[in-house]
Amino acid sequence: MLENIRLSFQGIWAHKLRSFLTMLGIIIGIAAIIAIVSTINGTNEQIKENLIGSGDNIVEVKLYQGEWNYISGDSATPENMPMINDVIKEEILSHPDIVAVAAYRCGTMYDNVRYKDATLNGTTIIGVDEDYFEVMGFKLSKGRLFDAHDRSTYSKVVILDNAAAGTLFGSENPIGKSIEIRGDVYVVAGIVEKSDDSMPTVENINDWYTYYYDDAAGKIYITDAIWPNIYGFDEPYNLVVKPVDTEAMTNAGKKATEVLNSYMPITEDGSESLFKYKSEDLLEKAKELQDLSASTSKQLIWIASISLIVGGIGVMNIMLVSVTERTREIGLKKALGARKKVILAQFLTEAAVLTSLGGIIGVGAGIGLAYLISDIAAVPVAISGSAIIISVVFSMVIGIIFGFIPSVKAANLNPIDALRYE
Repeated sequence: MLENIRLSFQGIWAHKLRSFLTMLGIIIGIAAIIAIVSTINGTNEQIKENLIGSGDNIVEVKLYQGEWNYISGDSATPENMPMINDVIKEEILSHPDIVAVAAYRCGTMYDNVRYKDATLNGTTIIGVDEDYFEVMGFKLSKGRLFDAHDRSTYSKVVILDNAAAGTLFGSENPIGKSIEIRGDVYVVAGIVEKSDDSMPTVENINDWYTYYYDDAAGKIYITDAIWPNIYGFDEPYNLVVKPVDTEAMTNAGKKATEVLNSYMPITEDGSESLFKYKSEDLLEKAKELQDLSASTSKQLIWIASISLIVGGIGVMNIMLVSVTERTREIGLKKALGARKKVILAQFLTEAAVLTSLGGIIGVGAGIGLAYLISDIAAVPVAISGSAIIISVVFSMVIGIIFGFIPSVKAANLNPIDALRYE
């Protein structure tokens, strides 16, 4: 076998240009497949990371009215709705897949937030409990967070995100300044932002619209205790749940949903309430996007595989030429006692080495092409080790398959006719 491999490399080196042109179809096909797989894998990883976070994975459990997310507004709270208290939170935390829970209320304020001449339009007001910022992966950039005194005394203090602070205060330091919300005065206690490992990766404008557009108007955080001061009544809570790891997100969401819905009231006629809690299964959403991406990549891979078939035909053609050129050599080996299987193994090895070499070059070209596409199109890449191994093995198989007919032809040559061949 080693002697056959040595002879194969000797033959390839003796006809460098012809061998390279023969391998070109294999190189292009493998390079295209590696580039496609690497780009798709990178995109899928970015989808998963952006949707479910990186290290600070959370599951949101929200109240729905029928098929629609219940939106806090100026209407009264749904009748007999349970408020999420410490007992309910402890019941949810008893599940082994859940490590932290936080409750919050959420509403939209369209044009009633002001500081001097600046106005916030379409900002989100969020009433948070004591665990919210930690569970959500926020970090304090200025000032302070809420404390127990703020809650017990119903202090009119707020915390802003960077977008809200920038719109209202510009370059001015907002800490200690007063803003007006629906005619009441609130003091800015702090500024928060997402921790770096929770930030989605934005490669283009579409990513910005997907992951940041909803936050563009900014958010204002108040304590859940002071919430009725703005809206005039208690609103139902939503929940954020932190699972032990990414793979536990679905189960954590389901458990939290089951516990919350077990406290939902039954209507007077005995039917279930129209209001139900539902978890946002980001793993499933990421999988749907990844499946769509994978289906596209499969089509592209099939298209790229056509060049492998063309390359295989090229290998078969050049091997037939090689058999013709070496007819007298084959006849001499047979006359000296070489068996059919020896001749067959020699030519099959030569075909396999030729296509394997093309596969290795194609892998290198594919990795380079993947990074080139990443730089030009601003898409992430993730080089797949398994795809590299499969590609090289597949190129070797192509050599064996398409080199079989020429090898059989060489093995079946009549030694007398071969020796007399001119």
